[in-house]
Amino acid sequence: MSSSTNITSTALGIKVMSFLTSILAVGIEAYAKLTGKNEDTEDHSWQKPGPDDRRSPCPMLNALANHGYLPHSGRDISLAQLMHGLQRGINLSPNATLIVGIKALQASTTGHWTTFHLSDLNTHGVIEHDGSLSRADLSAPPNYDNHTFVPEIWAATLQVLGENEERISIEKAARMRLARIDEEEGPKRGNPNFSMSSEDKRFSAIETALYLRVFGRGTEGGAETRWVRVLFEEERLPIEEGFKRSDKPLTIAEVLELQRKVEAVGATPDPK
Repeated sequence: MSSSTNITSTALGIKVMSFLTSILAVGIEAYAKLTGKNEDTEDHSWQKPGPDDRRSPCPMLNALANHGYLPHSGRDISLAQLMHGLQRGINLSPNATLIVGIKALQASTTGHWTTFHLSDLNTHGVIEHDGSLSRADLSAPPNYDNHTFVPEIWAATLQVLGENEERISIEKAARMRLARIDEEEGPKRGNPNFSMSSEDKRFSAIETALYLRVFGRGTEGGAETRWVRVLFEEERLPIEEGFKRSDKPLTIAEVLELQRKVEAVGATPDPK
């Protein structure tokens, strides 16, 4: 199949997905109005998760649960709740949310194919992958823990950014991601069992694209460093630091454009 055919198929797929999820989004908004579940009446103060609450390897989803945009328990989350929570919390469009939602349902252990627990995302190879910016690899001794925030790993990631950088450019974000992958699979082999499929690497680039879009300047990158650090280090939205939910929905097209830009950096040598 030619590259032009692939591009056309991808564009068509995005249009179909956008159409279907726009219909679902209307239903979600109608549900919110009928039940009174809107951000003007709900308290979204940050609350630390309790010992029985479920959390994932994803700091953004954890933060949204900690703020109550997703069920604070982290349990039995439906696709509609996921879309509604991401829309209310960071104004991520429903079609972009589907990137995570469809995969999350594939890992469900709730007993119902329509729901998932946040902890289900710990399942290796579905969404979670080796080479995380802030977590250890599942196959890495001694803890074999892929979901707990590791300050030392995050500190090493930030070293690539450098000191006194107020914003994270697309190139810096991409280099931070590549440094983590190289640390584990490179010559020093931090994890001899390291493994990342092409799909894992694609999703890793999407994750970087997402925080660049949420905390940055459209599709040009420039995420606020302090906001990104709050998200990863405290698993909360940096509202106290000045972050405000975008008035404009963050679209799948924007996220995928940033993904391509992040991956393009990996195709060029580090100028240092």
